[in-house]
Amino acid sequence: MSIIREKLDSEKIEYQYLDGSTTGKQREERVKAFQAGKKDVFLISLKAGGLGLNLTAADYVIHLDPWWNPAIEDQASDRAHRIGQKRPVTIYRLVTKNAIEEKIIGLHKFKRDLADNLLEGTDTSSKISAEELLNIIRE
Repeated sequence: MSIIREKLDSEKIEYQYLDGSTTGKQREERVKAFQAGKKDVFLISLKAGGLGLNLTAADYVIHLDPWWNPAIEDQASDRAHRIGQKRPVTIYRLVTKNAIEEKIIGLHKFKRDLADNLLEGTDTSSKISAEELLNIIRE
């Protein structure tokens, strides 16, 4: 997020910001300000934004750095899909080609398939070795 902040600052684009160092009071103030239309951009780290956010003023969610757990990203996207949202929300995931981010997206698919198989009651998960999981990251 520091790279994005630098770019926004250089372009003189105002934004709200939320990360793990943001106090509870600051967090509440920034969310209220964004919801009220003060500043068009809200940068939120996945870890800091996971609980209690309701961002129905958001039109776009852009994931800049994929998290190893796709459910966490989905939860972050869902912050804009709350009761009270009256507009469509577009979600983008920016991924660097031939980098670890691309491998993380592959891991997302693997984890989603694994979860689907577990929910279907199959034993597919027991057939996956630690080596196979490591190969997903190594490839």
